[in-house]
Amino acid sequence: MTTNRPTVLILASDPAFSREIKANWPQEPTPHGDSPEFVVLDEGFSRDLKGSNFDLAIADASSVDRISSSAENSGPKKSKTDLDLPGSASHQRLNKRLNKQLRHSLAAAGKPAIVIHTDPSLDFYNIQGPVIDLRRESELWPAITGLLGREILRRVDAESRAREAERLGAAAQAEAALGRYMIEMRSNINNALTTVLGNAELLVYEAGMSATVQIQADAIRNMALRLHEVFQRFSSLEKELNVAAREPSKAHAAAAGR
Repeated sequence: MTTNRPTVLILASDPAFSREIKANWPQEPTPHGDSPEFVVLDEGFSRDLKGSNFDLAIADASSVDRISSSAENSGPKKSKTDLDLPGSASHQRLNKRLNKQLRHSLAAAGKPAIVIHTDPSLDFYNIQGPVIDLRRESELWPAITGLLGREILRRVDAESRAREAERLGAAAQAEAALGRYMIEMRSNINNALTTVLGNAELLVYEAGMSATVQIQADAIRNMALRLHEVFQRFSSLEKELNVAAREPSKAHAAAAGR
């Protein structure tokens, strides 16, 4: 039996980050009965994630810091000043721009995401649309991230089931409306069938009618009889459903009388 496992996308250039996430993911069964499938992307934090097939993204914002450092070091050679050092104004501007690209890419994907950051000036957590910023606190951050991720996947699964139930409910209401219409129109249809059947009988036994007309009249009569049988079966099915609907009420009343 196959299961529809949720997919967790890990964006990190540090292999230790993804190992910590996987190792500390809660082992309790997920809504699908299996642990999620982890997909690791170690580059391209500004890539377009829209349309990507994942249920939750977990990004290491400190990887952006390393990328910004690499971007600065790979640029044109220039004299070393305080502006080129990590933590300098130029470094912070580049870091801020890359972090903005990361969050924009995650938000545009329309999927829930957790961004792990190390900036002490930011709140411990912050929620902006589907993106949750979480500060990397001591050694507990992998466990906290795993618990938060599991609950997000549970919410995603519950919302998906709710949408499916809503779709099925709408389809059931449409079918019920059609059934009620057929019940309301049953007498009219039976009257019309009776008229068609009676006239077809008269044509079949009409003296002097050509063989072709009699064959056609006989076909009309047979089809009218078949339609009549269909509506007779429909009436029987309606009675069966009414009896089945009353059974739970009787069982509940009997249980209440004990």
